Amino acid sequence: MEQSLEKLEGFWSLVVDVWQQGFMGVDIGRLLVALAIFVGFLILRRAFTRFVVARIKRWSERYTTRIDNKIITALENPIRFIPVVMGVFFAIEYLDLSGLTASIAANFVRSLVAFTIFWAFYNVVDPLSGLLGGLEKVFSRALVEWLVKAIKVGVVFIGGATILEIWGIQVGPLIAGLGLFGVAVALGAQDLFKNLIAGILILAEKRFADGDWIRVDDVVEGTVESIGFRSTRVRRFDKAPVQVPNSQLSDRAVTNFSGMTHRRIYWTIGVEYRTSVDQLRQIRDGIESYVLNTPDFAKPPEVATFVRIDKFSDSSIDIMLYCFTVTTNWGEWLEIKERLAYKIKEVVEGAGSAFAFPSRSLYVETMPSEVPEPFVPPAA
Repeated sequence: MEQSLEKLEGFWSLVVDVWQQGFMGVDIGRLLVALAIFVGFLILRRAFTRFVVARIKRWSERYTTRIDNKIITALENPIRFIPVVMGVFFAIEYLDLSGLTASIAANFVRSLVAFTIFWAFYNVVDPLSGLLGGLEKVFSRALVEWLVKAIKVGVVFIGGATILEIWGIQVGPLIAGLGLFGVAVALGAQDLFKNLIAGILILAEKRFADGDWIRVDDVVEGTVESIGFRSTRVRRFDKAPVQVPNSQLSDRAVTNFSGMTHRRIYWTIGVEYRTSVDQLRQIRDGIESYVLNTPDFAKPPEVATFVRIDKFSDSSIDIMLYCFTVTTNWGEWLEIKERLAYKIKEVVEGAGSAFAFPSRSLYVETMPSEVPEPFVPPAA
């Protein structure tokens, strides 16, 4: 019996020793209390977030600042993460660690704090990008969007460098090593950097923007969907997407049809040679009157407008029609052209003339004989 009691006391001593030693010298009781502290902060996280966000909203309504609902919404997730950081901090403080464990725990808390701060900065970049709207007067909207992306990358880089510094990792030598590596990569990625620089030039020069109809001879014609860092996606009119390297759009002549102020109509109207001078004047004046008095067409001096007897062709007297429509929409332009064609036909037929057909007259002095010519041998 006494031996059994001694064994039971030994087992109890073992349990107490394990309880006191716990994990990394911290007894299990303190670990459980620290865990309870952390869980308590997690439970209070929702209430804490609502309280802080509500106070920020009331403060923004009280003072006339640029803080709006978008910024507050962007800060909600970082704010919700604050109780997690606080729970980790107070739990570690309760554990009262020492030595290397305390140093690791302190660096971990510092890293969480730095992560939360830069997370908030990263989320706020998009709402604050509206302040860069004034730059669109100088640069294109796409270039401003690139600038916003660059700011985000900068925030991520600085945040990562800060966390590395907390853990004692020197960023300077690391950057120098990456620089040497970057030189090696750059030698093998010249086309990548060429396209990147070309994309920046395209945006800076405002050659085109998303939604523009462009044409590059021997490359592509269609609607621009997006301008990327390396290539631009153009949707052809057959609805097939084309990824065009930016260097091809920067080094070649690009026709931007969306930049047109008007759409041109340039026709040659051929009438028969039997048309008299009076009929020609009637046709010319009728077409000119329609163009100048119809609201679908732009008027001089805003644009050049010509209706003139142009030249005598092989089978017709040619009338040149040169004018511009007010609209630049392709569908509307086609409708205006159709109505103009109807009107020209009415004017020509009303003047008693007709459109000329291509023809050719052949004049022959003598008809060839069906009998072959005799062969006369040369004299000896």
